[in-house]
Amino acid sequence: MNNAVEFRNITKIFYKVVANKDISMQVHAGEILSLLGENGSGKTTLMNMLSGIYYPDGGEIYVNGKKADIRSPGDAYALGIGMVHQHFKLIDVFTAVENIALVMDRSSRFNLKQVYEKAREICSRYDFQIDLNQKVYRMSVSQKQTLEIIKVLFQGASILILDEPTAVLTPQETEKLFKVLRIMRDEGKTVIIITHKLHEVMEISDRVAILRKGIYVGSVRTAETNESMLTEMMVGEKVSLNIDRPLTDEKHLRLSVRDLNVVNPEGIPVLQDLCFDVFSGEILGVAGISGNGQKELLETIAGLVKPRTGSSIIYYPDDDRDSTAQELIGKDPKTIRDMGIHLSFVPEDRLGMGLVGNMGMIDNMMLKSYTRGTGPIADRKAPKRLAVQIRDRLHVVTPSVTAPVRTLSGGNVQKVLVGREIAAAPSVLMTAYAVRGLDINTSYTIYHLLNEQKQRGVAIIYVGEDLDVLLELCDRILVLCGGKFNGVVRAERTTKEELGLLMTKMADDSKEGGKKA
Repeated sequence: MNNAVEFRNITKIFYKVVANKDISMQVHAGEILSLLGENGSGKTTLMNMLSGIYYPDGGEIYVNGKKADIRSPGDAYALGIGMVHQHFKLIDVFTAVENIALVMDRSSRFNLKQVYEKAREICSRYDFQIDLNQKVYRMSVSQKQTLEIIKVLFQGASILILDEPTAVLTPQETEKLFKVLRIMRDEGKTVIIITHKLHEVMEISDRVAILRKGIYVGSVRTAETNESMLTEMMVGEKVSLNIDRPLTDEKHLRLSVRDLNVVNPEGIPVLQDLCFDVFSGEILGVAGISGNGQKELLETIAGLVKPRTGSSIIYYPDDDRDSTAQELIGKDPKTIRDMGIHLSFVPEDRLGMGLVGNMGMIDNMMLKSYTRGTGPIADRKAPKRLAVQIRDRLHVVTPSVTAPVRTLSGGNVQKVLVGREIAAAPSVLMTAYAVRGLDINTSYTIYHLLNEQKQRGVAIIYVGEDLDVLLELCDRILVLCGGKFNGVVRAERTTKEELGLLMTKMADDSKEGGKKA
């Protein structure tokens, strides 16, 4: 079988951290290859060298049998290599066709009409449902991803790299994407997918290549393996793939959300008349297509966003007695904390909101505790102990606990953030995509930590994108559709398909009875 790509003894070092070490592996022409590995194993770094973002410190890359000197994305495009990144590279105020025009060959004469016609042909060929004249900021996440794929195909790519392509897609959208990828493979194109979702690896890929701690472990045909075998190759030991859902004896009403209405800075409603309850000792999942109000919901509860008049969020310290109820609306995070209410929040934006990128782990731990000191000098001993504890327990790959967190991989940044918030001993823990970008082993560590908090009586709101995880981990699942309440279902009594439908279509009468599930 011909090789579309061959890596020979590829090595890449950042500072003192070896991201890739002496990697030699092949990607066959006309196949879908899944690239697996724990966080920090070097998957994205390896693909960034193939796509021209990084240049290897050692080794050689061959494309279609010829040695390639890939020093920029332009060099990669010239070789027919295109990468769709997890964080899209689009200009929001431009239309789809204008974004596509940005990747035109500079030697070509600019003609937006010709760009439109070529893009329309690509859409017709692969049955892409997208309005080429639509502004990007009005697009759904799946439409933005489709646009990124069109950009790559517009450049004539025959080798496509997709980084976590199904991270924020519904099951129906994922199936549409997989259908397109199979068509591309059948046309002779080569597809490389970086993903952590093992069930999708088994469904879509022809082969699987595994990296562990920057070293190539090997590859296997998908038809000849299973999820347990792949996990063992990734981690180096057997890992249980069962998510526990322990039962708790007593549950008290912790939060009562009523008539919650939120508008964005442009005055557009993002949450409308939301009503639901959250109990101690349970994990309430929140399902919905990305951008349907999940972010605003958690930020409003945390006191970061002010809702419209008439909204109510009541907090109950230990039980549901009205005499102890406290209204959270109108109070900022500091006021809520001064009231003795311990809320922990893992936001979707890890570095923009959750952590300070230029600070190390120790200083980021101090952000939760520096106001507790009595003198002018902050105590660094306790934050350092916490940083070391989180590093060791969650296996954070970092040169040191003082290294800026922005230099860590996305998965390792998430470990630092989740570990810090859980360590704060909250009564309410809110997480937005807590395991996004995490490898399977660390993901299960996070699930275990969440279940520990649940058994301690913490009320947990878990916004997730993997419906399989929501169904296994959560007790109840709140579904948002267009920023509106579309039902609460018992996780053990529903299916992934039902959730997918609730996420995309408003149910009759909003399934109000589901609030009692």
